[in-house]
Amino acid sequence: MGTPSPGRAAASASPLGLDFPQSLAVYDDYAAAQKAVDFLSDNKFPVEQCMIVGTDLKRIERITGRLTTGRVALGGLLSGVWLGLFVGLVLSLFADDENFWQTLIACILFGAAFGIVWALVGYSLTRGQRDFSSVTAVVATKYEVLVEHKSAAQARELLTQLPGGLPDPFAP
Repeated sequence: MGTPSPGRAAASASPLGLDFPQSLAVYDDYAAAQKAVDFLSDNKFPVEQCMIVGTDLKRIERITGRLTTGRVALGGLLSGVWLGLFVGLVLSLFADDENFWQTLIACILFGAAFGIVWALVGYSLTRGQRDFSSVTAVVATKYEVLVEHKSAAQARELLTQLPGGLPDPFAP
């Protein structure tokens, strides 16, 4: 009785690993790849041998606005108030009933001051090299359905029954 090779054992142990995966089809959007795997599932194919992989990753950054000293200070104020409110509520659990509001308000004020100072110091350290706010995301432009080699032929045959199930691999 042979022992499995380290690479094969690692692939089997990982929930994201497949044994000798082969490309079944490549789709332009996730919904099409999901539809293909769902079709395989509906036809009693062992879909635990499949994987959808997003490929051709791109990092997208959407600029949401201009950063000014006032806007940075306001953001610091708001985040500091939230932090102070949280700390104040936690500390109020251990304070006397008569000191509840004093503890809460003091923590909110200290949090607001701390938030403003922290935000302005951080902003000043950038020295104007990034005077805008943004949100970023990593998105896939293609979605490839992989299947274990032992079931690839069966999966391809099933997908030929789904209209548009196997896209033309030579299409641009």
